[in-house]
Amino acid sequence: MARREKSGIVAWLLDRMSDWAVGLLTKPIKSYALHIPNDIAALKRHIRKGDVILVEGNERISECIKYLTQSSWSHSALYVGDEPIRRNPEMKAPLVAQFGEEANFLVVEAIVEAGVVLSPLAKYRDFNIRVCRPFNLSAADLADVMDEAIRSVGDTYDLRNVIDLARYFLPVTLVPPRFRRRALQFGSGEPTRAICSSVIASSFNRVKFPIVPNYEQLPPPAAPKRKLWPIGSKTTGGSQYGTLRMVSPTLITPRDFDLSPYFEIIKFNIIENMRFDYHKILWADAAPPAPVKKGA
Repeated sequence: MARREKSGIVAWLLDRMSDWAVGLLTKPIKSYALHIPNDIAALKRHIRKGDVILVEGNERISECIKYLTQSSWSHSALYVGDEPIRRNPEMKAPLVAQFGEEANFLVVEAIVEAGVVLSPLAKYRDFNIRVCRPFNLSAADLADVMDEAIRSVGDTYDLRNVIDLARYFLPVTLVPPRFRRRALQFGSGEPTRAICSSVIASSFNRVKFPIVPNYEQLPPPAAPKRKLWPIGSKTTGGSQYGTLRMVSPTLITPRDFDLSPYFEIIKFNIIENMRFDYHKILWADAAPPAPVKKGA
């Protein structure tokens, strides 16, 4: 009995410490700057289900992730649009009550405070974002990706214990480059727990859609004997053959969707609307001087 009581006290203390750590790590930083205002109306017109939204976060943990991955992107979300409502009409009333018209423009994301949730796309209106689109993903496979992502809603964020969070309070500059990706892998590994990138990576992994697979080149004599993956162009003599191996979803980071050759970058703000003309930019140093009031 005493052992059970002691175990309960330890678990309670760990929960309180985790809550304290989460509160500090998710506290917004004051120096965040939005580079270019986001045109949410344009984003809604051009975004498609299955697109991955990368976010430059504004929290302390975001700064740690950006340093460890040597990237601007600290968070990722999967756009599912109105798919949750289409698949389960009973969800329409609570989602509309929660998000209003934005219930038709939803993303699946894993956040530290709440686990895997549905959020409105407009949530990231004031953040630096990038849209990455899986190239040539079939309709059937897209449906499977949606299935996996929506199924994960309700899973908890993978915080095995306070030790997992403690690493983010240490100077991340002390982590050697070769260990930085591993430093982001934490948690219990239980299927009902996840982190932001692993939720999305698991969804694409279900249909064997590559993100950043490991490429293993094989010697030329091995190429004709089996169906292998070609790299390069046969017409230029630059074709190489090898095999691809999937990377564990727990090792995928937001940056990987940006660097992946299998995802397109969607410029939704200006270029996608074909309204960009650099000749029409009014640069600050070319602006006419402000009129001076008489008597000043």
